[in-house]
Amino acid sequence: MNHDSGATFNGLLDLAAASMGGKVLGANDDFFAPCENLIQAGRGEFIPGKFTDRGKWMDGWESRRKRGPGHDWCVLELGVRGKVLGFDVDTNHFLGNHPPFASLDGLLAPKGTPLAELTGASWRELLPQVPLRPGSQNLFVASDTEVVSHLRLNIFPDGGVARLRAYGVAHPEWDARDRDEEADAQIPGDAVDLVAARNGGLALVSSDAFFGPMNNLILPGRAADMGGGWETRRKRLPGHDFILLRLGARGVIGLAEVDTAHFKGNFPDRCSIEVLDAPGARITDLVTSESWVPILPETKLSADKRHFFRDALVAHLPATHVRLRIYPDGGVSRLRLWGVRT
Repeated sequence: MNHDSGATFNGLLDLAAASMGGKVLGANDDFFAPCENLIQAGRGEFIPGKFTDRGKWMDGWESRRKRGPGHDWCVLELGVRGKVLGFDVDTNHFLGNHPPFASLDGLLAPKGTPLAELTGASWRELLPQVPLRPGSQNLFVASDTEVVSHLRLNIFPDGGVARLRAYGVAHPEWDARDRDEEADAQIPGDAVDLVAARNGGLALVSSDAFFGPMNNLILPGRAADMGGGWETRRKRLPGHDFILLRLGARGVIGLAEVDTAHFKGNFPDRCSIEVLDAPGARITDLVTSESWVPILPETKLSADKRHFFRDALVAHLPATHVRLRIYPDGGVSRLRLWGVRT
């Protein structure tokens, strides 16, 4: 299963995750284990008996033992700027070498700002110094929720952290495009992806997400493998699966892309798409609503293929939510809904 085990902040996205486009820009010290590990998937792997020429191999960020004053730090660029509401400073597998305390700072700066400029900038405290438990997820609510683009994790005085999660709400940059040559041939020039996670889209509920989490469906870029999509278990009884998503902005969809990349023996046989214009609606009301309008009728899908539906769309209505149905089950790598904000 492609699940991150452990606790999380439901209903929020990890804005720092590598899968969201997050980047680790650098640390003052990562002697034992590289800081880039902080934003990778999972909670970190432990392999007994595996060593490097610097010591025990660890799946996380680990600095050397500090023998003088000061503390260690690591700077990250979020995949999408936004309001960070909660943190997970996960010290999984770090038992005799975890930092006793940590804090987090944030700032808003242009994407691609060099690390040297960021280290001299004026940072705002998002989480004051807090104690950390060894070998554990350490969940905290942010004390400052202004929009930020970069984070600085401070550990006191040194040690190892397996993963850093920054859960929050994306603040879209609508002029930023997640497109490629194949997509450009299909997408109108002024269209934006209304459901993309980096544009504020969010998966709210699905009938099943056994093999792949819901929000994988709207992550940036194309999935690297089958584990990077949304996949349901094999359906043994009548019926079909669905996923319900909130758009990042109310808009009219002009082109739908359903990508079954990497799903070859387990892609859905067919799919359909419906929309609903219901700002602020509760999830339970959305699930039971009878006002959904079909925009893509039940349509055949193929294995490992990007499907672009433009002429097949039967309605062009303002919408705030979308429901993708798959028949009867299977995996979809990405869903893109290109349109115009209203």
